[in-house]
Order: sequence, then C-alpha cells, then structure tokens
Amino acid sequence: MTYTSNFDYICLDKKTYGKMSRYTGPKIRIVRRLGELPGLTAKTTTRETLPGQHKKLRDKSSKGSSYALRLQEKQKLRYNYGLNEKQLLNYVKEAKRLKGTTGVVLSQLLEMRLDSIVFRCGLGRSISASRQVVNHGHISVNGKKVTIPSFQCRPNDVIEIKNKEVSKKLALELLEQSTQQIIPEFLSFEKEVLKGKVMRVVENHEVSIDINQSLIVEYYSKK
Repeated sequence: MTYTSNFDYICLDKKTYGKMSRYTGPKIRIVRRLGELPGLTAKTTTRETLPGQHKKLRDKSSKGSSYALRLQEKQKLRYNYGLNEKQLLNYVKEAKRLKGTTGVVLSQLLEMRLDSIVFRCGLGRSISASRQVVNHGHISVNGKKVTIPSFQCRPNDVIEIKNKEVSKKLALELLEQSTQQIIPEFLSFEKEVLKGKVMRVVENHEVSIDINQSLIVEYYSKK
C-alpha cells in the first residue's frame, strides 16, 4: 500500500508488480542510446556514436519525430527502474486512476517503491542490485521483513537492515561501493545504525532520473 499527499491508499498486486525484469545486457550500450540512467548503472560514456553496426553520431540538436521522442522517454523509464512493458503500462494506468498530474504520480509510484528507496539510501550500485538486497530478505520495513521490491513505501516508514551479521556486513560493503553520495531530502539514513526513514513523498525535482513525464503519458494515451 502507499499514500501520498495528493492520492489515496492503493494496494499493488504482488503478481503484477512483484516480479520485475532485470536487464542483463551491456549497460553502456543503453546509456549511449538513452543517456545517463543512475538506476541502471553509474557508468557513463564519452562516445558520441549511437550503438549498432552502422554507427551514427549522436545529434543532440536533432529533435527527431514526436513518436521517437516519446518512445525514448518511455525506454529511459523502463531501463532505469527495471520494468518490462506490461509492468510499466500497469503503473501508468494506476497513475491515471489516482488524483494528481499523471506524470508526477507515475514518478512518485516508481520512486516510492522499496527497491528505489533502498537504492537512494545507498544500499546498492543500481536499482537492480538493491532489488536483490530486498529479495534476499535483508530489509525490514517498520520492523517486519519485506521481500517484495515493489512494496510501496509511505511517509514515516522506517527502513532498516535486518539485525543479522550477514545483512549488516553486506550493507556496509554496499555503502562503500555506493554511487549515492547525497541522500535526498525526502529520506533520512543513519549509516551508523543502518536505518532510514521516509520523511515525506518524493517531490518532482527529487526524482532520480531526468525525464519528460508528459511525453510518457502521451505515449500511453491510447493504450
């Protein structure tokens, strides 16, 4: 369940949202095509060509077709959060059902997922890595073990590492490797005790990825 300041409690079906797709191909190839995706990888590239057999220079001034722009923004969201097409479509439908601007609500739903929260706290080099931390039972929410990465966090939820030696050791290793140097203001995290808290719902400027939300909504407008 989740709650934000502008929409109701909702329950996400485990069967629909619980099992995420993990991209296992070359991540730099995706970054070259779509730009920086911190939820996918911290790696960046200075190469100016797009991937593929017939490499083309990336023309940053070219706007391309309107469909191509919408498709690109949608793909950025998919790869950053590790969703397949059906899962992202279900999130879009949920965002449309709730009160508020659809694009903003969509970003809130994705950013308030437990795997996204764990990633923003620095417990994983990517969202997929943080997803594994959740899947393997190292995380508890309000004192209860949660192994569903899509679990929707709410304000005042307390997220902490399980009080087990193996969990604590893993968390410390992840914090050393983390690329998340600054904890966003909607979260708090105490490294000394490996405990965090959701202070409030994420605001639009705090979303981890630079994306045009309206183009994504337009892409799914007829679906």
